[in-house]
Amino acid sequence: MSVRLGRVQLRIMQFLWEHGPATARAITQALDAEEPIAHSTVQTLLRGLETKQAITHEVEGRTFVFHPRVRQEQVTRSATRDLLDRVFSGNVSDLVSYLLKHEPVSRDELKAIRRLIDEQTRK
Repeated sequence: MSVRLGRVQLRIMQFLWEHGPATARAITQALDAEEPIAHSTVQTLLRGLETKQAITHEVEGRTFVFHPRVRQEQVTRSATRDLLDRVFSGNVSDLVSYLLKHEPVSRDELKAIRRLIDEQTRK
């Protein structure tokens, strides 16, 4: 399943993946602690996530409790593929080259990248 998420929708999903099922109020409080956001905005974003089938909810008493329907890996894969296709015409080396030239990369990260390249080369 391919799911395209906006920036704040992704923050909501990250909260649900990390903390598990949550109410709209709990999600609002967590997001608001990082960056001001209205509860009504979170409710609208949750409805959008349900429309995209990224989340679902159960009713407990008079409260909706939201659960993720997609795994974090699915969203990561979809977003990465979208970025790769739209911005780099599907060329992985262009993406990696851009990141290495324009983003700070620590020695440890470079070692990890080298190990991944070595693993792929041996396949």
